[in-house]
Amino acid sequence: MSKYDIIVLGSGPGGYVTAIRASQLGFKTAVVEKESLGGVCLNWGCIPTKALLKSAQVFEYLKHAEDYGLKVTDAQHDFDAVVKRSRGVADGMSNGVKFLMKKNKIDVIEGFGKLKPGKKIDVDGTEYSADHIIVATGARSRELPSLPQDGKKVIGYRQAMTLATQPKKMIVVGSGAIGVEFAYFYNSMGTEVTIVEYMPKIVPVEDDEVSKQLERSFKKSGIKIMTSAEVTSVDTSGKGVKATVKTKKGEEILEADIVLSAVGIKSNIENIGLEDVGIAVDRDKILVNDYYQTNIPGYYAIGDVTPGQALAHVASAEGILCVEKIAGQHVEALDYGNIPGCTYCSPEIASVGLTEAQAKEQGLDVKIGKFPFSASGKASAGGNKDGFVKVIFDAKYGEWLGCHMIGAGVTDMIAEAVLGRKLETTGHEVLKAVHPHPTMSEAVMEAVADAYDEVIHL
Repeated sequence: MSKYDIIVLGSGPGGYVTAIRASQLGFKTAVVEKESLGGVCLNWGCIPTKALLKSAQVFEYLKHAEDYGLKVTDAQHDFDAVVKRSRGVADGMSNGVKFLMKKNKIDVIEGFGKLKPGKKIDVDGTEYSADHIIVATGARSRELPSLPQDGKKVIGYRQAMTLATQPKKMIVVGSGAIGVEFAYFYNSMGTEVTIVEYMPKIVPVEDDEVSKQLERSFKKSGIKIMTSAEVTSVDTSGKGVKATVKTKKGEEILEADIVLSAVGIKSNIENIGLEDVGIAVDRDKILVNDYYQTNIPGYYAIGDVTPGQALAHVASAEGILCVEKIAGQHVEALDYGNIPGCTYCSPEIASVGLTEAQAKEQGLDVKIGKFPFSASGKASAGGNKDGFVKVIFDAKYGEWLGCHMIGAGVTDMIAEAVLGRKLETTGHEVLKAVHPHPTMSEAVMEAVADAYDEVIHL
C-alpha cells in the first residue's frame, strides 16, 4: 500500500492548489482525480466560459465598430469555432496543472476515490493511505424535479458550453452568475434569450441597484426577463421545448429550442465513503471547523462540499489554510464576510461585503456613495458608460462595509475594496490615496468622495 503524508481527493481549484501548497510545505502528496486535472473550473467552468464570453465581447465590438469611427462590413461569427477556441483554452489550462503537479513532485492517481476508515482511500480497487486526507470533490449542476436534464433539450452548464448547433431560442432558468453569463453569451451570438428567475430580481444576491442596472442593460440588448416566475414543467416531446412558467399573472407557455437549467449546484458527496468513515454531513455539506477538519480526525474537507461560498478562489484559500494549519503554522480563520463575488456577463458585476439593504437591516448608520461610469472619462472614451461603483461606509467609524460595481472590467477592480477592508481602511484613507487618471478604477475614489460629500466630477 502506498503511503503519503497528504492525499487530496479532487483536483479542482481547491484540490490542486491544496496539493501544491502541501508539497511546498514538505509533505509527500498525492491527488486523486476521476476525470480531468483542474476540475470543473478549468475544464467546464470559470476558464472556458470566460473564453466564450470574450468571443461574444469581440463580436459585439465588431457589430458596433461604427461607434468607434471604424467600418466593418458584414461581421459574422462561427459558432463552432467559438466553442473550439474555448475548449482549446481549457485544454491548455489543464495541461498547465499537469506541469505543476510534475514540478511539485505530486503523484496524480487517476480514478474514482472512495474514503475508507483508518485514513485510507480506495481508488478503483487499489488502496492508498495518508496521515491526512482532504476532500475537495466540488459540485455539479443541480437538477430540479420540475426541470429534469436530458442533456439535449434541457441542459446544464456543461452542455451549454459545447452545443453542436446554436439554438435560435433559449430559456435560461435562474439568474445567478452561471445563468446571466450564458444569457449574455447566447444573446450576443444572436440567440433569442428569455431569463426566468424565481426571486423578485435577477442576480438576487447582489445589491438592489446593481440588479436593476443589469436588468436595464440586458433588456436594452434584447434579453427578455421574467422575475417572480417559476418553471413548473417542461414538455420535450415535440421538436423543441415547451416550458410552463408560473407567474403572478398566471401560467404562460414559452417555446424554445433549449432550456438551460442554471438553478445552482449540488455538492459531489455521494458514494465517496463519507458514511463508511462516519463523517458528519448537514444539508448536502460536509461539516468542518475553522480549519476544515471534519468530526473524524485525519479527514478534512474544502471547497464546494463545505458550507462556505461555492467559489473557486474560496476553495483555493481554504485548501492553503487547511494544509498550513496541518503544518503547524499560525493561521487565521478565513473571513467569509470579505470574499469578493464576480459575474462576467456584460456589463460585469463585482461585489464584496454588505449590500445597502443588509447594512440597514443590521441597524447600521451608513454613508453611501455612488459614481456612475457615465461621468468617467475612461469609460466614455472606451464606449462603456453603463454601470457605476457604489460604496457603503459606517458613518461613525468610517469602516468600509461594502462595495458594489457593475460595468466594464469591474471584476479587475474589486480587489482594491477587498484589500482595503482587510487592512481596515477608512473612507478618508481611500480618498487620500491618489488614483490614476483616466482609469475605470478612479471611480472607486470618486464614489468614496460622493459618500463624504467631496465628489468633484458629479
